[in-house]
Amino acid sequence: MSSQIPRDQLHADALAVLQPGFAGATAPEWVRRSIAEGLASVALYGRNCQTPEQVAALTAELRKENPDILVAIDEEGGDVTRLEVVDGSSWPGNLALGTVDDPDVTRAVARELAHSLAACGVNFNWAPDADVNANPDNPVIGVRAFGADPALCARHTAAWVDGLQSVGVAACAKHFPGHGDTATDSHFGLPTIEVGEAVLRERDLVPFQAAVDQGVKAVMTAHIVTPALDAEYPATLSQKVLNGLLRAPRAEGGLGFEGLIVTDGIDMGAIAQTYGIARGTVMALAAGADAICTGGGPDGEDFVTELVEAIVRAVREGELSEERLADAAGRVRALGAWSTAQARPDARRAPDPAVGLDAARRALTVTRAAHHTPVSGAVHVATFSPEANIAAGDATPWGVLGALTELLPGTDGETHPAGRAEDEGVAALATRILGAAGERRTVAVVRDQHRHPWMSQTLQALLTARPDTIVVEMGVPQAAPSGALHIATYGAAPVCGRAAAEVITGA
Repeated sequence: MSSQIPRDQLHADALAVLQPGFAGATAPEWVRRSIAEGLASVALYGRNCQTPEQVAALTAELRKENPDILVAIDEEGGDVTRLEVVDGSSWPGNLALGTVDDPDVTRAVARELAHSLAACGVNFNWAPDADVNANPDNPVIGVRAFGADPALCARHTAAWVDGLQSVGVAACAKHFPGHGDTATDSHFGLPTIEVGEAVLRERDLVPFQAAVDQGVKAVMTAHIVTPALDAEYPATLSQKVLNGLLRAPRAEGGLGFEGLIVTDGIDMGAIAQTYGIARGTVMALAAGADAICTGGGPDGEDFVTELVEAIVRAVREGELSEERLADAAGRVRALGAWSTAQARPDARRAPDPAVGLDAARRALTVTRAAHHTPVSGAVHVATFSPEANIAAGDATPWGVLGALTELLPGTDGETHPAGRAEDEGVAALATRILGAAGERRTVAVVRDQHRHPWMSQTLQALLTARPDTIVVEMGVPQAAPSGALHIATYGAAPVCGRAAAEVITGA
């Protein structure tokens, strides 16, 4: 790339506003070269994370080119983890923390998660999720939100930001102005939220205002259309939303945010399929965004070159002012400098996983039937797996099988994806599970049962045949509790599975 891009300020600024990903566990030569030429941020995804030691070596490589480099990651805890993509998160996610509803617990979990990031040299986290999950059928937010109550979401968003930034890792409240009331996943399409401005202000904006008041360093935009704010453009591309609302002073009805505005992945379907990635990048910068998350999809030198050239061309053709680009690049560099200034030796201590497990235990809702008896022998675990949303991905383990295998030797299990029920039929699937269980008790693990009829139907067939079946709901618990023992974990991370397994076994 450096052979094509001269080292002038315009090109350096165009590089500075991008937050690209790359493939591999080490930094490619083109990334190191680009950092030397002005690239001020990089993004790490699951494909870059094998062990904490490997990630620490990778970030040290990057800092040889620029000590102030922003190393960003999408580490929400719970269902969405990149650093622990191999084993699953050590930290319960937002809905579990909102269920405990103790801001001190939320603050402590975020602080320990921040220590795990700082120890690896990661200094910018695209979290917390500040959305109010107003639609229980939301396919992409769900357990990633603290809940459906604006005030609850606000106090926990503020606590999470405080805990993370107390260690010197920059937090990023997302997805502004709120992705909670959608039935469309913006990874695939462009959602519209058809509510009035009063509802947005009383519901969706409340946690974001709390984050701003807490001093959050960044806010991530949502690829959603809110006609009450801007009937033409999604928030990511809307001057009315970014400058007229997020940046505007509170006295003028805005949130008064002065930090970094970063887009959600610009390669997501809502933008890429509607405007194109390069065009969307320029429009977002012109609208007031400061940094462009290029997403976990496209990567490589050619992709970054294409976006840089699009930005430079837009400046030279008058579509994007040089001042706006310079302001955006300056904000990115300023956040990198803040993070470097915050760094201290004690931030790199090992996190305390007991904090996460304690929070996961406190989050459980347990419903026991009169005929339930404690489990002391091996069980069969039937995990009903819906199609994973892109935010969580399908590479990270989840559920209770690992913990139960550890606590109850002889336990086994099988994962049943949605297509299996459609191919075999509910009755055949239930028969398969009962046959595999034999005389052992069955633990049925579901995730957002209320959104998946095949899950409810198969579960009912199991309960009819074996009323002593234990049910673990690891998503949003909208369906009524069922089974001899019903445990709602409010998230599917292994730490939540461990807490549930302890209840099942009495451990």
